[in-house]
Amino acid sequence: MDESVDAFREEYRQTEIPASYSGWMHFCITFGTCGAAMILCALQLKDVLWWEWLTIPVTFFYSNITEHFGHRRPMHHLTLGLGLLFRRHTKQHHRFFSHERMELRDSRDHRVVLFPPILLLFFFGGFALPVGLLITWLSSSNIAYLFVITSVGYFLNYEFLHWAYHQQDSSWVHRIPGMATLRLLHTRHHNPELMSHYNFNITYPIADKLYGTYYKPSA
Repeated sequence: MDESVDAFREEYRQTEIPASYSGWMHFCITFGTCGAAMILCALQLKDVLWWEWLTIPVTFFYSNITEHFGHRRPMHHLTLGLGLLFRRHTKQHHRFFSHERMELRDSRDHRVVLFPPILLLFFFGGFALPVGLLITWLSSSNIAYLFVITSVGYFLNYEFLHWAYHQQDSSWVHRIPGMATLRLLHTRHHNPELMSHYNFNITYPIADKLYGTYYKPSA
C-alpha cells in the first residue's frame, strides 16, 4: 500500500501540480473570496425578523444533505457531465491518500485537498444558486442573503475540516475539540473497502446517520 501511494504521489506531483502553483495562494483565494461574499451579503441584511433567522439551521441541514449526495453520487460514481469531479476525487484524491497515509507532505499538496474553482460551479451552480433564486422570488431578500451566507459558510467549514484531516499528526488543528473523532470518520472513508459505502459527510455525519451510511469508528 505505501509503495503504491508513494508512486502515485510522485507521479501526481510531477504531472498534475504546475510549477507555478501555490498551495497557500489557493487556500487564501478560496477563503478570501468566499469570506468576502459572506460579508457583502451580511451588509445587505435589514431588519431581520425572528422567523427569517430560521433560514440558518434549515440551510445548514440542506447543505449537509447536499454534501452527502454530492460525495456519495457524482464524486464516487462516474456521472454524465461530471467526469472531472469523479476523476479528481475517486481517481486522484483516494489514490493520493489512503487510510494508512492521510497526511500531506507540504502546501503544494493542497491541490489534491482543496476544491479547484471550476468544481465550485457544481455545488454553487447546481445546488445553491437555483435555491437562492427561488427563495428570493418566493420570500424575502433577507432570507435569500441568509441562505447565501450559511451555504457559503458551510462550504468553508467543509474545506477547512477536509484540509485539517490531511494535516500531519503534529499539526495544531488536531488539538481542536472534536477534530479527532471527525478525522477518524474520514480516515475510515479512505479505506478502499469502505469508501464507496460509508462516511460521505466530510463535516458532520448527520446525513450519514439518516441514510444508514455511518460507519462508527473504533477507538
